[in-house]
Order: sequence, then C-alpha cells, then structure tokens
Amino acid sequence: MTEKKEAEHTGGLKIRLTVAEKDVGKRLDAFLAEASSNAASAGLFGGISLSRSAAARLCEEGLVALDGKTAVKKQKLTAGDEILVSLPAPRPAEAEPEDIPLDIIFEDSDIIVINKPSGLVVHPAAGNPDGTLVNALLAHCGTSLSGIGGVMRPGIVHRIDKDTSGLLVVAKNDAAHATLAADMKIHAVRRTYAALICGSPREDSGTVNEPIGRYPLNRKKMAVLRDPSMHAREAVTHWNICERYNGASLTICRLETGRTHQIRVHMAFIGHTVLGDPLYGGERGAVFTQNRQLIHGQCLHAARLEFNHPRTGEPMCFTAPCPDDMQRLIDKLRHASGYSEPFKSIKEYTKEQS
Repeated sequence: MTEKKEAEHTGGLKIRLTVAEKDVGKRLDAFLAEASSNAASAGLFGGISLSRSAAARLCEEGLVALDGKTAVKKQKLTAGDEILVSLPAPRPAEAEPEDIPLDIIFEDSDIIVINKPSGLVVHPAAGNPDGTLVNALLAHCGTSLSGIGGVMRPGIVHRIDKDTSGLLVVAKNDAAHATLAADMKIHAVRRTYAALICGSPREDSGTVNEPIGRYPLNRKKMAVLRDPSMHAREAVTHWNICERYNGASLTICRLETGRTHQIRVHMAFIGHTVLGDPLYGGERGAVFTQNRQLIHGQCLHAARLEFNHPRTGEPMCFTAPCPDDMQRLIDKLRHASGYSEPFKSIKEYTKEQS
C-alpha cells in the first residue's frame, strides 16, 4: 500500500491509497480503518485513526472513491486499486463552561492548583468533548485563564491521565503560562507520584532512563522505543519503594521529564506495572482480582507538586493525600501483609524523596 495526502482549499484532507497484494480481498471499510491506524503516526490521515464504523460512514456519505467511482463500504479490494478518501475539514469547537465541582488547593490572580479526581479528563478531545477539567475551570474562572493553550486547553500547562488523580497547576494569564511552561522545559517543576505497583522489585530504589514514544501497533499506548528511527523522546523516572506488601508495593516516583504515560510505561518496562492499569497489564494477578472493587483505573496519584511562583518567584510546594479508594486499598494490603505500625502519610513519603 502506498499513500499520499494533499490539503484541500476547503481545509479538508484528501488521502490517496494504492492497494497492495497483502490487502487483496479485504473489505473497503476494514482496509481504511487498518490503514488509518497504521499511518496515523506519520500524519497521513491528519492524526485521525478511523474506527471501522467511521470508515463505513465516510463511504456512505460519498467521501470515498475507488478507481474514480463512489465506493461502497463492503467492496472487496484487488491489487492496484486506487482509493481516494476525502476527509472533511474539522468543525471549529470551543470548550463551554460546566458546573463541575473542583478541589482547589490554592488560587491567586496568576495560578490555580487543583487536586484532580480519577476519572476526570483534563481537556476536551476526541471522545471527550465535554465534562472535563477545562469545562469546570471555565465555569469557575470565566475568561480569567491563559489563552496560550488555545480554546480547547485554556490555562493548561501540563496534564495527568484521566484515571490518574492528583495535583496540577493551571495558569490564569499568559505571563504565568509562559513562565511555568519554560520552567517545565528545564525541569524546574518537580512532580512526585505515589503508585501501587504489581510485585516487589529486588532493589529499594532505581532510575529508569528509557526513551518513550507512541507504540506503532496501538496508538492508545506508549512504549519504550530504543530504535532512533522511531523518534522516541528522552524520559527519566526515579522510583523508591516505601512499603512492600504481598503481591504489590507502594512506590514513590519522581518525574525528571513528563512524557505521556511515563510512569505507567517505565514501571511496566521494569516488570512492575502500576496496579489496575488497563493498558499495560495492571489488571492481571491475584492482588487485582481480590481487590477489584477498590480499584478504579490505575493506582497512580500525583501527590506532590513543587515550582516557583511564576510572578513572585516564591518557592511553592503542595501535597495531596491519596484518594479514599486508593488509601483503603493500601490499608487492606498493609493489614494482609502484617503491618502493625500506623501508616506514614503520603506527604511524609513524598517529602523524603523530594
């Protein structure tokens, strides 16, 4: 299969595909879904990965041609077929205010520090057009958010995953956003996480220095990619074991860089996936099976956030305890593992590793 793309004057995208021998006999809609997933990393589909139903809709709307004729989704392909896909221009969108409760740890005229619950997406995107942290911030702040991130990401300086809980700082004006973003680039913003990981590493601490990039076979996943041609980015995670349980460990992870899924990928890479992580194997094993009712997504919490105030330069440090369900799981694992002394707080553990 060969591909070519060209921009349309209307703002849409036309993608030309030639069917190879290996794709002979495939249905058109299935072929397009597969081709878009494989090619999306190279931007051939404008970063869009089509589901089979989405590919079928394009056919039904007359946006796919096969050898110059409007195509039918169930057509079977032959070698050398020329396919033309006309992707319509995306409709402009803008995030709307929504009355969603916020756990505000700190706020002044420049920044807001939020303790995000697990399950809340940070900003609108495909599949999550509303009900996000940004929608909540717009309701809380009105127009008092930095515009640098664009209409869909106002004020957002950094992100944490939907099913990860914890602290993040939001900029309320462009000057604060620019300063915080610059500090992020030079690793002057320190982010420390608490994680329950599967199993128990031999060592008490370690550093994972492995590049991370988009996994080529599944665009929802990231992976350690050592091949220079994969264009992975440097990623460094420092970790320390706080407590060891039967089948799991409480770990403090400090980010030196901030790649997508970084802790989740690095912990999986060393053989100790974050417990409950659905993408990287954290839903396997007895600990997950026996505690399924207490686990809602990966057991990962952004517990400590340190940075200099973007206007005054004052050092700032914030901590947030683990969410109730994660703390209940920790208490249960401690009891089952024979711990009798009181639990040292996450605040104390993260302070020791900062």
